[in-house]
Amino acid sequence: MAYKVKNKPKFPQKYIGNPTKVIYRSLWERKFMVFCDINKNVLEWGSEEVIIPYRSPVDGKMHRYYVDFIVKTKRDDGVVETSIIEVKPKKQCQPPKVPKRKTRRFLNEVKQWGVNSAKWEAAEKYSELRGWKFKILTEDVLLP
Repeated sequence: MAYKVKNKPKFPQKYIGNPTKVIYRSLWERKFMVFCDINKNVLEWGSEEVIIPYRSPVDGKMHRYYVDFIVKTKRDDGVVETSIIEVKPKKQCQPPKVPKRKTRRFLNEVKQWGVNSAKWEAAEKYSELRGWKFKILTEDVLLP
């Protein structure tokens, strides 16, 4: 189910962008927002504040990828790191399994996998050029 809900950070001064327009599209995203907001090692964070151009393998056209999060953290050794982070179900982070019958659902999953792969490849390059990291977080990390 796709939805869009506003989130109000407790520490708006840490938010990159407009803290009155923070939205989440899944409960996993909300959980990560709360983590960023209250974690003392997170210096700054933003949601959908980084836009990366990518070419879709579905239509061959350029599109804009709004990465879920940008986060600046201070490691225990004092080094500050910037990461862009995508929150996705683990199932969407691997190619779909080929069924006996190629259903419409399977074809949609193949398209989605192609688009996600193109986005993530673009995000890797974008991050590398800036000395950042690109990470994909799944329920393995987000659930206790």
